[in-house]
Amino acid sequence: MSTNNIYFHETNISRTDRELIKGQKGMIIWLTGLSGSGKSTLANNLEKELHKLKKHTYILDGDNLRLGLNKDLGFGNDDRVENIRRVAEVANLMMDAGLIVITAFISPFRAERLMARTLIGNNNFIEVFVDTPLEICEWRDPKGLYKKARNGELLNMTGINSPYEIPEKPEFHFLPNSSVEDLKKLIVNHA
Repeated sequence: MSTNNIYFHETNISRTDRELIKGQKGMIIWLTGLSGSGKSTLANNLEKELHKLKKHTYILDGDNLRLGLNKDLGFGNDDRVENIRRVAEVANLMMDAGLIVITAFISPFRAERLMARTLIGNNNFIEVFVDTPLEICEWRDPKGLYKKARNGELLNMTGINSPYEIPEKPEFHFLPNSSVEDLKKLIVNHA
């Protein structure tokens, strides 16, 4: 598809205008980790804490987007890359609206997380590695996916038969003993 005849349309209201009216800086909180690591739970708890502070937020959750926008994608490497590209584009638009966007995606590959960071901008991107050991994720197995992968019923399961590349320098390393309060402080200080 050629983009030779497509031009970016400038608008009269800027991101700064939108941020001023909301009293906050738009940004992306990118939660990454294995399935069952607690990303969605953390996203919900973080959003509740930011809501108490009257922050304008929105969660983009992996399963929710795969039920709609990304329902045409599978779980092979190419589709996972496209999934993250779409998420980054949507998150970027929402950030332009002045929102604090919390994403909860396995996003297993460093290159795609870097692509998202580059698109969004390093100053607007907070990578949070939800570091839960595989054994705990398998024990939790809220969707029964690890059991299916171990039984050979599910291919491309991150951590089992598909790799997860651990973030090298996340802005926040969320360990099992970490608190939502500590992450909230980082975000508020960044805003």
